[in-house]
Amino acid sequence: MGLIIGIGLVVFALFGGALFVLLGGASIIGYATAGEPISTILIDINKLVKNTTILIIPLFTFAGFIIAEGKAPQRLVAFARASVGWLPGGIAVVVLGTCAFFTTFTGASGVTIIALGGLVYPILRQTYSEKFSLGLITASGSIGLLFPPSIPLVLYAIVAQVPIDAMFFAGIIPGILILIILSCYCSGWSVLKRAETTPFDLSLFARTLWEAKWELILPFLVLGGILSGFVTLDEVAALTVIYVCIVEIYIHRSISVKTLPRLVKESMLLVGAILIILGIALGLTGYLTTLEVPFIVLDWIQSITENKIITLIGLNIFLLIVGCLMDIFSAIIIVVPLLIPIAEEFGIDKVHLGIIVLTNLEIGYLTPPIGLNLFISSMKFDKSVVLLYRSVLLFIGLLLIALILVTYIPDLSLWLPRVLGITSQPLLL
Repeated sequence: MGLIIGIGLVVFALFGGALFVLLGGASIIGYATAGEPISTILIDINKLVKNTTILIIPLFTFAGFIIAEGKAPQRLVAFARASVGWLPGGIAVVVLGTCAFFTTFTGASGVTIIALGGLVYPILRQTYSEKFSLGLITASGSIGLLFPPSIPLVLYAIVAQVPIDAMFFAGIIPGILILIILSCYCSGWSVLKRAETTPFDLSLFARTLWEAKWELILPFLVLGGILSGFVTLDEVAALTVIYVCIVEIYIHRSISVKTLPRLVKESMLLVGAILIILGIALGLTGYLTTLEVPFIVLDWIQSITENKIITLIGLNIFLLIVGCLMDIFSAIIIVVPLLIPIAEEFGIDKVHLGIIVLTNLEIGYLTPPIGLNLFISSMKFDKSVVLLYRSVLLFIGLLLIALILVTYIPDLSLWLPRVLGITSQPLLL
């Protein structure tokens, strides 16, 4: 019966069925076949609704949409260009840093490419080739997913039942490592090609710094609020929304109050999709647990190898495939519950596992033939998707180097939470 259900779900997916219908149908059919009450699904959804931590997702998402709607992209690009534009590869580093900032707050790489692509592409083309420029923007769209308060970090913490603040700080060093690797490549490329640089202008630097100061201090306010202990995570998220509204509406006047209802609608469409999938997926996870699927997979892996290194290689290959077939939110919700027992058996910390998962899914966004960012960039810049394939290959190679380091050096993820003394007690759904 399980095989029949699996075939039916694959066929449904191939015909473009909605993911929540796919997951919900699988849960209902599964529980009915097993003779279990279907109401179990509603119990799982009720647990999700009662979890106050879930408020973080809509609040941070809304804040990200407000930032993207205002003229913050222009201010940050101008400041970054004035800061590092004089370095070899400085313009490329500007794009990397700015895109990482926006992906951090929107949680969706597609939003970053659409919002910033038209702004930074002409700037890059003044110095770099079309292939390099397209590859850099497409790759930059997802590199901010490891920085707090990225929604995928929050979602993984909820699904894996680990502290959200631990995930926030675990992603900082790996995220910086990825930025450094890509920045070094861009600088080396610029030196070899003798690309032009922008002379440093102190007055321009001071002016752009002053104009962008409110956005620049936002990440420090978020992390400072978490570390201070004076406010909870959901309070930090709420204060972030209030802060960005004041900055964009009343200080910069880059958006009006009349714009907020539209931003609420757009951001909550994304949040609604995430929460519906999450609630339904919890029911499917319960069914798979009833069938002991994670332990069947674990037994199969152990029958092949008990070597932790080989297991991690297989895990990365599997996640890369998942990342190019599914969006990051669906992948986290569906795959992570199956991976947790395997990670625990092989002594892989769940926080470290989360960074491995998210790094893989970042790369999956770029992986041909169906990585999501490839098609978003193709539509945004009206370029052949085949050209995008060629443009991102080298960037994928660089990200794979970062993935290897993140995978096999756990302290890159775990050192900062450990130093800050962040508890590893699980969340209770």
